[in-house]
Amino acid sequence: MKKSKIVKRLSGCIVPHKMCRVYMKDDGDWALIYFPLKVNEKFFLGAVEDNFQLDGFRICPVERVRKAEVRKDKCLDIDISEGVVDQLYTPKVNISGWSQIFRSIKDMNKYAMIIACDEDGKSEKLYIGDIAQIKKHSVLLMYFDADGIWQENPVKIRFKDIKSVEFGSRYVDVFSKYVLKP
Repeated sequence: MKKSKIVKRLSGCIVPHKMCRVYMKDDGDWALIYFPLKVNEKFFLGAVEDNFQLDGFRICPVERVRKAEVRKDKCLDIDISEGVVDQLYTPKVNISGWSQIFRSIKDMNKYAMIIACDEDGKSEKLYIGDIAQIKKHSVLLMYFDADGIWQENPVKIRFKDIKSVEFGSRYVDVFSKYVLKP
């Protein structure tokens, strides 16, 4: 799909709330289900829908989206009946650029989960932690590993390598609750 059509499709799902399947360029035929909340030419912010529950928020670059489809099946009716749609709200996140996105997440005192390509672009890494510093072309994240151990030094993640950033999800919030801040 063309970028303009993707932006239009995602924007059309904001009011009234519609579910949208979003396929990323490098994720094959696998799609994530979102309720889009904010969209511009660069980024979209969506509430993640997972098995009739909301599971945090994810921000992705529009350039990574291969296709967006309005989900027209029974699931939206179930989400309405289960009160999921009534729980939707748009967090105060400025999606005009990565610096603004990270500043907004930091201002909410939320941990972030960042999925980024490594420098060779062949594999991806996942980091969860506290935003330490926002630079012109990167973010420094104090992060903990899969064992919940904080690393001594922050990791520098270049904006151009970021595939998505998530906050407010069960995984991030629950895991973060059980790791002591350094």
